[in-house]
Amino acid sequence: MKRDARFRVVDTLLLLMIIVPFLLAMALKVITTPQSDGISITGAQIYFTIPMPVQDLPITASQVNSLAVMIAMLGLCLWLTHGIKVVPDSKRQLAAEWIVEKVNGLIEGNMGKKYMAFAPFVAAIMALSAFSSLSSLLGLFPPTSDMNIVAGWAILVFVLITHYKLKGGLWPYVKGFFEPIPVFAPFNIIGEVATPVSMSFRHYGNVLSGVVISTLVAYALRGLSGLVLGWLPGILGRFPWLQIGLPAVLSLYFDIFSGCMQAFIFAMLTMLYIATGAPEDA
Repeated sequence: MKRDARFRVVDTLLLLMIIVPFLLAMALKVITTPQSDGISITGAQIYFTIPMPVQDLPITASQVNSLAVMIAMLGLCLWLTHGIKVVPDSKRQLAAEWIVEKVNGLIEGNMGKKYMAFAPFVAAIMALSAFSSLSSLLGLFPPTSDMNIVAGWAILVFVLITHYKLKGGLWPYVKGFFEPIPVFAPFNIIGEVATPVSMSFRHYGNVLSGVVISTLVAYALRGLSGLVLGWLPGILGRFPWLQIGLPAVLSLYFDIFSGCMQAFIFAMLTMLYIATGAPEDA
């Protein structure tokens, strides 16, 4: 079906909404990152600091890149649903309906039909995690490599878990810490607090380890290339020939497979913790 000029203009603006945030984040990194010939494995770069009464607020690459990911995700959702009809007449609408069906099936299979309202939240947190990890393919610092970002997600999930546990009443929630016998209360409390800690460290550790390993291997291959092939004349001797191939294969695993897998695991843990923490009659 033909679209009018207004529809195409809105479509173009939505596509720009997906692309421009990443371009701006990449440009900001290029402008602010000092040149370095050596290996550099650090945390998120601090772009600037906002003075605050109690403690100054640093604005880091992880925060900027997270914002870019969220804006791009919003643009993608609006683009997929732009011009949606009762009877699908475009591939984008079919793709959007397929995503909704898969997420609904995931919720129903792992949490039950009474938790179907969680489908948008689970889809959002899974997409946010996956796209944050995949942003490293653009040369950006992945927000999932920042403990502060992932811990914020885990705390949000922990609040939801506690909220549903409290639906059964405050006394049953407190009483649960003293079961099966009161002496287990400290261990039950530690286990409760360990939920967001384990979720955040699992996600953060797996993504960060991939970044570190990929950087070390790429730098080692660069040095080995100069050592083995440095005798070649001119630019041929300075070109890192041994960096061709293996870093790309590692990127396929650490940046794509591992990043998407960690997003899926985080979403699965979110669903299971909420579903198992809620009382039967919630």
